[in-house]
Amino acid sequence: MSDIIQLLPDHVANQIAAGEVVQRPASVVKELLENAIDAGATSITLLLKDAGKTLVQVIDNGKGMSTTDARLCFERHATSKIKDAKDLFNLNTKGFRGEALASIAAIAHVELKTRQHNEEVGTAIKIEGSSVISQDVVSTAKGTSLAVKNLFYNIPARRNFLKSDTVETRHIIDEFQRVAMAHPDIAFQLHHNGNEVYHLKESNLRKRIVAIFGNKMNEKLVPLDEQTDIMKIRGFVAKPSYAKKKRGEQFFFVNDRFIKSSYLNHAVNSAFDGLLENGYHPTYFIYFDVPPNTIDINIHPTKTEVKFDNEKALYAILRATVKHSLGQYSVAPVLDFNRDATLDTPYTFKDKPAVSTPKIIVDPDFNPFKNEQISSPSPVTQKRESIPSSSPVQKTPSFKTDYKKDAGSWESLYVNTYESTQQEKLFESEKETETGKTFQIQKKYILSTIKSGVVLIHQSLAHQRVLYEEFLTNITIKDANSQQLLFPINISFSSSDIEMIFSIKSDLESAGFVFNEFTKESVVIGGIPTSISESQISLILEQLLDDLKLEVPDASFSHYDVMAKSFAKSLAIKTGTILSVKEQETLVNNLFSCKEPSVSPLGKPTFKTLTLQEIDNIFSN
Repeated sequence: MSDIIQLLPDHVANQIAAGEVVQRPASVVKELLENAIDAGATSITLLLKDAGKTLVQVIDNGKGMSTTDARLCFERHATSKIKDAKDLFNLNTKGFRGEALASIAAIAHVELKTRQHNEEVGTAIKIEGSSVISQDVVSTAKGTSLAVKNLFYNIPARRNFLKSDTVETRHIIDEFQRVAMAHPDIAFQLHHNGNEVYHLKESNLRKRIVAIFGNKMNEKLVPLDEQTDIMKIRGFVAKPSYAKKKRGEQFFFVNDRFIKSSYLNHAVNSAFDGLLENGYHPTYFIYFDVPPNTIDINIHPTKTEVKFDNEKALYAILRATVKHSLGQYSVAPVLDFNRDATLDTPYTFKDKPAVSTPKIIVDPDFNPFKNEQISSPSPVTQKRESIPSSSPVQKTPSFKTDYKKDAGSWESLYVNTYESTQQEKLFESEKETETGKTFQIQKKYILSTIKSGVVLIHQSLAHQRVLYEEFLTNITIKDANSQQLLFPINISFSSSDIEMIFSIKSDLESAGFVFNEFTKESVVIGGIPTSISESQISLILEQLLDDLKLEVPDASFSHYDVMAKSFAKSLAIKTGTILSVKEQETLVNNLFSCKEPSVSPLGKPTFKTLTLQEIDNIFSN
């Protein structure tokens, strides 16, 4: 039998390796930014086109590469970061495997221009699919410029698996933010399709976080600072009142490297125990400085998973540090059962003379019933007088009835006959209500009778379906109606959220929004859809941004679908809302007028039908 095991060609091996290192354009961005940082750059610019699918270019002012290094850096396992296995446990650089550039060059068109500071000319290299096309001497700026074009051009299957530009841009911005927050001492710029998204100047950590997430973040931050023998903790946590239902703004950094750790996240959550509502998550930006030999980052190709030598000690120190900061800055409530703060006497009253107790004067001869008549309704039943129907009632009609004078009895009594009539009408209407065909159960479900039995409807999910089809019709078929605001609303967002809103601006305008101005930190809205109230604008846009980050739309119509789902989810009546009988009937009628009444926009069932036979079976057992 012939041999069947053979060595793969280098270009095939590189493409296989690229599958682990380069998963999407954001992976390329991460590797190139980290290489620029390792090169000692103080200013880094990231240029993108079409969410990185067409172009990802990183320009830095680092130390550059020689001609030999420029050619050798694209070989597999070629690196300047380590020399032997011992260096893996003493890493002070971002990269160390030497696989990134080789993997990128295997699946894209790469153009490299680099020059060292002590050289007058630099080197330019062009590579396509691991093959060197040209190598020339060029005049270029100090540092390195590396452009990655047409990502996955030779692997069309991988390219087809990429998401929409909005989703891919969001992943790139996430990677950019992580690197930028880890290095506030470096200036960063991000341009996408010619638009400046970020321009971050060299600053301290707090200013860098505020520059990325907006000025509103500044008032939310509570500083952390703890020094121990095994580690140093610094950074910020957000006040409990600013907690969110989403886990978006949660960042851990170890030795200026972003990591993910559910174990450490649990430590922070336990520190907030008792301060957050159920389902809410704290926001934090926490930085750990530990000896390099106590961690292992060679766990996963993305390097976001690390192993600690002393995880339990790290957990305890982190939890104590967060609790200490929350108490130190009067964020956590202080319990003191020995003193009532409301009884404290101000210092200004310390030297004032004591105030005497006021005297109470009582008139023993006062009798409110002695010479006055009482004009109040009485429970005594009298024959009702008729109210003239020819003219509207101007004042409450009444009549006077005399009683025998006994000790303590009233001389006269006024009875409001018109009010009694109105009360009887109210009771009559309540009796009519009980005979309606719909009933609300636990402020969550609506029970409606049908010929074959009953139908149990989830009021919130049913309303989502009604609103979803209504919004989708208005956006795609009808001309959306817009109401102009008397005073335009200015809403603040982070730069990444502004970029995302701008990318779907035309879709939002089709839905009825009118945008007056876009700035780096806010959006000015001059008009909104007629079905949305002014107080709901911020909530709807935040929900829409969260949905867009999680969705994977690729066709132009999908944006409309995500918007309609988001609007419906934000505006639908919530569980716990009391509905009148008229509102219940309207919701039921509107639900069964929908094209797909049986499921909500997110695929959950909206109602359950119980036939009379099924009900009989329940009681026949």
